[in-house]
Amino acid sequence: MFKYLLRRLLLAIPILLAVFTLVFVVVRIIPGDPAEVALGDYASREAVEALRERMGLNEPLIVQYLNSLGDLLRGDLGESLISSKPISEQIAYALPYTLELTFAAVLLGIALGVPLGMVTAVNRNNLVDYVGRIVSLVGLSVPAFYFGILLILVFAVELGMLPAVGGGNIQEEPIASLRYLVLPALTLGLIMTASITRLTRSAMLNVLNEDYVRTARAKGLRERVVLLKHVLRSALLPIVSVIGFWAAVLIGDSVLTEVVFARPGLGKMLVGATLQRDYTALQSIMVIYAAFVVVINLITDLTYGVLDPRISH
Repeated sequence: MFKYLLRRLLLAIPILLAVFTLVFVVVRIIPGDPAEVALGDYASREAVEALRERMGLNEPLIVQYLNSLGDLLRGDLGESLISSKPISEQIAYALPYTLELTFAAVLLGIALGVPLGMVTAVNRNNLVDYVGRIVSLVGLSVPAFYFGILLILVFAVELGMLPAVGGGNIQEEPIASLRYLVLPALTLGLIMTASITRLTRSAMLNVLNEDYVRTARAKGLRERVVLLKHVLRSALLPIVSVIGFWAAVLIGDSVLTEVVFARPGLGKMLVGATLQRDYTALQSIMVIYAAFVVVINLITDLTYGVLDPRISH
């Protein structure tokens, strides 16, 4: 297990390097100049060139790349080209909001999706199954940003039950800030619930007719014990796979969700850096997103070995 973990961590290095290199190239191909964005449309050519010189944008691309890569390897994310503030401080402020949102959405998706999938599988081709399949199909068809706007209109504008925008203050008032988490977490969590429901139903249907399930029922075990101990346990591997997949997807989907709900997370920071052509901030944020995906995939693979001892890493 340790050798496998070490090997996966070593493999993550070229992946993150490739992401950093790709982002470095792409953001410099996109039309726009950070110096012009920072100074505005009416700045003189001399002022723009002076700011480009201060930002280091006049140096050859290979020099900019090596300097940025060297700073990253030293753990220095650099300074924002626009605000000149340390990017590490901005990320340290925004990261808890994104982690909170992603964790809450994944937890909601598991808590709702797995039980609903079990219920629809047990009641196959009944009214409950048809309703569950239709609801899950609708959940997969509705875009996250559109669903978020609908939740704002209903629960914030019409009913006034929850705040529409903002993220509260996690550091000083973590409990009070949970009110700002409800609608964004529902936006992402219910979409994940739809996918997990369909996958859980399919995985359990493949197991329900197995011989060992019929044997367990013949022994007189209660149906709940049969479903939880024999059926669900055997169907967990594909369920864990889809949970890991959606955890990685929700990291990306949090960008639009944070913009819709004006949450001060990495997604909102990413959009702002893109509009301002803040190359340094963009590179740092994208590497962090890539690192999250690598870690989620690693945790998913390690979970396989815990659930099924026959799997050898």
